[in-house]
Amino acid sequence: MNTIIKILIFLKLTMVTNMYAESIYDIKINTIDGDEINLKSFKGKKILIVNVASKCGFTKQYTQLEELYKTYKNKLVIIGVPCNQFGGQEPGTSEEIVKFCSNNFNISFILSEKIKVKGDEQHPLYSWLCSKEKNGNKNSTVKWNFQKYLIDENGKLIDYFYSVTQPLSNKITQYLN
Repeated sequence: MNTIIKILIFLKLTMVTNMYAESIYDIKINTIDGDEINLKSFKGKKILIVNVASKCGFTKQYTQLEELYKTYKNKLVIIGVPCNQFGGQEPGTSEEIVKFCSNNFNISFILSEKIKVKGDEQHPLYSWLCSKEKNGNKNSTVKWNFQKYLIDENGKLIDYFYSVTQPLSNKITQYLN
């Protein structure tokens, strides 16, 4: 009888722990202007998270990211995440990044604050994106600028795509149709 009670207590604690497991919707991140991005407000839409840089060979992907956003904005949110960890290719201040993106690509999707996407100071968003233990799907490491992570309508990681995958690629759009 004592063993059965211990098992029941263990199962109850496990259920409670899983109930409160971290969700992407619990992660805090700010816009490039310093306002909080409420990820919970995007429930019911897919989210594409892309680490971006202004001085990268992949920077022209901003054009396709904007087209992707305009085409699917009723069911897709795009968050561009400035990061300067790859070749120092995003050295600008928040103001400079906004001006660059506005003047060169006229983007209308969300830009977050500049963060670290890998290493000891990795932002909790990327800790979640890169950890199977947290995202429930797969482990990854961010290899370069413009790596993309697609989240489903319920906050689950669908997949990630390396920089060479164009935003309008069927590898991504197949999940949006």
